[in-house]
Amino acid sequence: MPRFSIVVPVYRVQGYLRECLDSVLAQGYEDFELIAVDDRSPDASGAILDEYAAKDPRVVPVHQTENGGIGTARNAGVARSRGDYILFLDSDDTLTPGALEAIDERIAETGSPDLVLYDYARTFWWDSQKRNRDAELFAAPGPDVFSIAERPELLDLFTVVWNKAYRRDFYLDGGFSFPDGYYEDVVVVYESLLTAERIALLDRVCVHYRQRRQGNALRTPSRAHFAAFAQYESLFRFVEQRPELHRWRGFLFRHMVDHYLFILSRPDRVPAASRAEFFSLAAAHYRAYLPPGFELPEGTIGTKFQALSRGSYRAFQALKFVNGTRVTSLGRLRKTKNKVGKRAYATYYQLQRRRPIDNNLAVYAAYWYRLPSCNPLAVYERAKEIAPHVHGVWVVKKELADQVPEGIDFVIPNTPRYWDVLARAKYFVNNVNYPDHLVKRPEQVHLQTHHGTPLKRMGIDQQRYPAAAKGMSFRKMLQRADRWDFSVSSNQHTTEHWERVYPCAFESVDSGYPRNDVYYRATAEDVAAVREKIGIAPGTTAVLYAPTVRDYQAGFVPRLDLAKVAQGLGPDTVLLVRTHYFYGEDPALQRLADDGLLIDVSRYPVVEELCLAADALVTDYSSIMFDYANLDRPIVTYADDWDVYVKSRGVTFDLLSGRPGETPGVIAKTDDELIEAFRGGRWKGAEAAALRSAFRERFCHWDDGHAAERVVRRVYLDQPMSPAPLPQDQRTPAPAPNGKATKGGLVPDSPAGLTERDTRPGQAADLLSG
Repeated sequence: MPRFSIVVPVYRVQGYLRECLDSVLAQGYEDFELIAVDDRSPDASGAILDEYAAKDPRVVPVHQTENGGIGTARNAGVARSRGDYILFLDSDDTLTPGALEAIDERIAETGSPDLVLYDYARTFWWDSQKRNRDAELFAAPGPDVFSIAERPELLDLFTVVWNKAYRRDFYLDGGFSFPDGYYEDVVVVYESLLTAERIALLDRVCVHYRQRRQGNALRTPSRAHFAAFAQYESLFRFVEQRPELHRWRGFLFRHMVDHYLFILSRPDRVPAASRAEFFSLAAAHYRAYLPPGFELPEGTIGTKFQALSRGSYRAFQALKFVNGTRVTSLGRLRKTKNKVGKRAYATYYQLQRRRPIDNNLAVYAAYWYRLPSCNPLAVYERAKEIAPHVHGVWVVKKELADQVPEGIDFVIPNTPRYWDVLARAKYFVNNVNYPDHLVKRPEQVHLQTHHGTPLKRMGIDQQRYPAAAKGMSFRKMLQRADRWDFSVSSNQHTTEHWERVYPCAFESVDSGYPRNDVYYRATAEDVAAVREKIGIAPGTTAVLYAPTVRDYQAGFVPRLDLAKVAQGLGPDTVLLVRTHYFYGEDPALQRLADDGLLIDVSRYPVVEELCLAADALVTDYSSIMFDYANLDRPIVTYADDWDVYVKSRGVTFDLLSGRPGETPGVIAKTDDELIEAFRGGRWKGAEAAALRSAFRERFCHWDDGHAAERVVRRVYLDQPMSPAPLPQDQRTPAPAPNGKATKGGLVPDSPAGLTERDTRPGQAADLLSG
């Protein structure tokens, strides 16, 4: 029998669930069972629970056949519990280190009380925390063990079940159970506090209570908030049936009315059209449960009590209007001041936003208005075929206008047509954020495609790394992310991270990356044509070196001795060097290219073509490794500064662990080790192939050549994503160079024209760029 049964209800929390589970499993105190109840979650939460259960027998997954709500899930967890004490933990919250040991010690010190109350701290997305405002109650002098009659002030603590340890016998004998619907905590918390004979306090923060920016169901306008009436009806029945509890009717009445007034005061609770009805029911409860001799509170709150007692919604509304006038006026003044000094185009843009939305217009952009590329380009090309009614317009910098491929419609920023399309387009597609001056209209739809799988820390995680966070406003970043309606994901790892580090209200599109479709659609002729275009001699082994940017360095600083490595690889191998797009041209690199030691492909416009051309990839921490893995060709990790990079930028997993699913192949930390890996053959050996296979299984799970189609169907056509991703063993990546065989299976069927029929020497590379 475990000491603790920790019950965790789980529903649509895949971005936070691992952190929650890890906080429990990492406790130094190990005598517990973690009962995690999957409440028929539509995301991958259930699969995550099974993954953890397979690794740790303390995890007990329970999968509900129907979604019943958090109360039902908790009840199911209690039914499976075996511990001496039951603890509840919400699946987006965490236990603090040492919490279980501290709770166990307090139980032992106080002789196994019915309840142990411990403290919590709110945690915020800006990486700060704030202890419970009533924390002094936990430190106040008093008996070690008491009933609530001896410490009635504790009834005013935040009404939640997850800061309490319940002795299981007390819980079951009391017949406590969570009701259906919102505010279910109210019933269990007060029934248990009022009946417990022995309560103890622990003056310690044991739970970190995550303050969600968005996604909190209680902060969503809905008639579900009407469940509060049933919860208080149940609670008053409980009290009325027990004469010894009648003394608490006055407290419960005051708490109930305060709660109803709070719900009515918040615009994110009851829908506006239903507030009068909610008020009417609240007034009925006021009259039904008003205890004899109740004294109205003083001040404005007392006036609201009076309005409720009379059932006068008009009087209540008048009170709200008076109280809100000053705040609203101040807000308008600030908005007026903010408008002063805007540029002349603002008026024009505002006028255009009054015109009807063009439902057949999409605006595309990539890498801060660079040339069409990456995931947005793949979506654009596929949309032309299966959603031809949607006309695409690209935004491109003025200095790049002469390089836009023929046939692509585009606009230059800050021109009249630019403001026209921003004001009226239905769809917006980008792999970064649009500028702050874009005002999203309610009818407009934003698709964020991103441009990599996160090895390095992204979003709000960057706050902990000064080099990465320098000059960044995270509030503005999240305000821009609030515009996203859809967020494309390349794999489950990415989905979980995007949902956590961008705490906004978007829908994840688990499609795979559209830009990777080409890796399953290109033919042998396509690969040969690209290599010829780049200048790779027939029969030569091409190694693509593509390092990522360093936040702690200014400018491109080669991590390799490029001349030594290029020569060391041997006469039959050519080194292609691709610097990060943040960097400009590098004179030293150009000199090496002029001397014929390597090929500088930094300015080559299409990264996917470089990957198709390369026999192997050498990179450090760049997300190119995840895309290249689709080709099932060797990947060598060159990581000479791993420790520095981890400390300066942070990582989501240990790339150098050597564990399957984390390391994609051979690791080198010096020039000599890198050269030896190629000259000795380890780069393409059996061990490297096994690691690559596990890496592909984890990070190329959805990529199969149809990602762009899935995105277009979901976003433009409002259809379910299809076709379903092919199993890994049924996918055929593009043929490797030099006639190396690959698995057979998928016949290329490219939306960009990449078929054997259309591909001709000298033309395939241009087709690939589209």
